[in-house]
Amino acid sequence: MKRASSYNLVVVLLLLAITSNVKSQETVIMKSKLEIFDLATNQHKIVYETSDHIEAPNWTPDGKYLVFNSKGLIYKIPVNGGIPEKIYTGIANNCNNDHVISADGKTLVVSHNTKEKGSIIYTLPFTGGEAKQVTPKGPSYLHGISPDGKTLSYCAQRNNEYDIYTISINGGEETKLTNTVGLDDGPEYSSDGRYIYFNSVRTGLMQCYRMKPDGSDQEQLTFDDYHNWFPHPSPNLKWALILTYEKDVIGHPANKNVKLRLIPFDGGEPKVLVKLFGGQGTINVHSWSPDSKQFAFVSFEVE
Repeated sequence: MKRASSYNLVVVLLLLAITSNVKSQETVIMKSKLEIFDLATNQHKIVYETSDHIEAPNWTPDGKYLVFNSKGLIYKIPVNGGIPEKIYTGIANNCNNDHVISADGKTLVVSHNTKEKGSIIYTLPFTGGEAKQVTPKGPSYLHGISPDGKTLSYCAQRNNEYDIYTISINGGEETKLTNTVGLDDGPEYSSDGRYIYFNSVRTGLMQCYRMKPDGSDQEQLTFDDYHNWFPHPSPNLKWALILTYEKDVIGHPANKNVKLRLIPFDGGEPKVLVKLFGGQGTINVHSWSPDSKQFAFVSFEVE
């Protein structure tokens, strides 16, 4: 069946954005702010400010630290603030904003940009250590790890299409879960392992979806007139946090006015929590606190 030409244009522009600068760091940022939002008070506070470009906070499973990337390296900082501490990642020293932590807090998984294959996924001890390659092909952009720590989910470009894949944390053959025209991205497991949440441009606008871990029963969760990215299901299975761009924004670039919105776990009307200047690097990966009462994000200031 033929698709509308406007849809094809959106797909092409999205792919161009991904391949050109979606995973690259912006150079015009003057200040990065690592912030925490509290659902009970609807207030957010700044944990850390820097003139360096930082991105994509994770919250450690023990609730003690936030983890972020900056200049290709990975850092952790106490949730109440302090001095960031570099996590030694061995040869994976060109990390992008795709990194996750296993549920037991023992394993850090990162995407490392290589010259030969682009982004490749590696694992290492959370305490730091030598990185072990997982994905044989690239580019592969990490987004999720199963609750049992055995499987990774990621977005990968294969045969000029971006789809969602899974692979054993020990490597091996990858499994393709989506097969639609255009970008499928941001796959993240729910804490009970029943679903993988993701975003897709299959309808012409980027919207949020979920599916079973084997790729079956794909269902749409958002339906409004925006581009919605990176659904992060809360650990208590009540909500999903999403990053929302205006309709005229292609890809998920930095330095844009965006919204952080909350939708029910099963989908429904989004609620705006924060309006900010950010985008790429704000909430690329899971950033909920273990008790689901807070989440972390990054905002930016420019000249």
